[in-house]
Amino acid sequence: MNPKDVANLARPEIRALKPYASARALADSAGILLNANESPWPPAGDGGLALNRYPDPQPARLKARLAELYDTRPENLLVTRGSDEGIDLLVRVFCRAGIDRVLVCPPCFGMYALSARVQGAEVVQAPLIDAGDRFVLPDDLREKARDCRIAFLCSPNNPTGNIISAETAGELATAQQGSGLVVVDEAYVEFAPETAMVALLERHPNLVLMRTLSKAHALAGCRLGAVIAHPVVIDLLRRIIAPYPLPTPTVSIAMRALADDALAEKQQHVSTLTAERHRVAAALGSSPGITKVWSGAANFLLIRAVDGPRLVADAAAAGIRLRDQSAQPGLADCVRITIGTPEENNALIGFMRGWYS
Repeated sequence: MNPKDVANLARPEIRALKPYASARALADSAGILLNANESPWPPAGDGGLALNRYPDPQPARLKARLAELYDTRPENLLVTRGSDEGIDLLVRVFCRAGIDRVLVCPPCFGMYALSARVQGAEVVQAPLIDAGDRFVLPDDLREKARDCRIAFLCSPNNPTGNIISAETAGELATAQQGSGLVVVDEAYVEFAPETAMVALLERHPNLVLMRTLSKAHALAGCRLGAVIAHPVVIDLLRRIIAPYPLPTPTVSIAMRALADDALAEKQQHVSTLTAERHRVAAALGSSPGITKVWSGAANFLLIRAVDGPRLVADAAAAGIRLRDQSAQPGLADCVRITIGTPEENNALIGFMRGWYS
């Protein structure tokens, strides 16, 4: 597929748009800075961060580090305020209100459909199929995706934990050539690194990946994610992103979190969470009131209870917060349980032994 064909998928007014050029985008932060209407003095408690100055819109050091981590090139990256901003940018750039359609595969992350509806795009559903021990994509996925400007997939999927093969994503991207993007949300890929799809980008310019530092990297409070795509797509997204999306403290903390020693600690935590997920799944499988535990490949479990809303309410009364998924298609009485520390998981297991007995 010619990358120019991908650009033609964007809204014509976005293609014609001349992006806003911020002071920091036009000139670096060297020399005497009298070009951005900033205060010349840092605030109290600045700690050397120079918070009186606007940050780099796309910090080169952060992009270089993420490119190294994700096995791609800096020009294939746009750093965003979490994956939520990446989703919103993609929908706003590529979907015309009242004309274009967006495919989602529920049960899934709700922001795909919400962003589409805010933009006025029709939402097409291709619901996942419960195959017993896991959820799978429906056989009519390609048919449902036809004429959709964006098809959103998630692997491992939230809240079901199932993975999507690179072969499946590549085949859908091929089928969507010239008509739409395939966006794969890899928010939990660190828990299943063998499923990463970055190698597909060279062959499929209409494939877009999303990553986040909120999960395995423990930076949910920093709001930092990335879109990985062909530079043509990145250029289009940059035309409408906020002038200064990344706060200076966020970038500083992210660089520390991406240092080699921090990455080694992250990997230890991922290994612990994976082992704990198996332990919690085994314990919940024999708990009274739990009728099903699905296998998954992330830092959570999806379970079905005899009364899901009651389980969530009773756990909250015991000081344990769980997530009711009953409103999702096909997930009546289902609850998503995040894997915590071994001590937190022990408390959960102890609570579940006495619940519904």
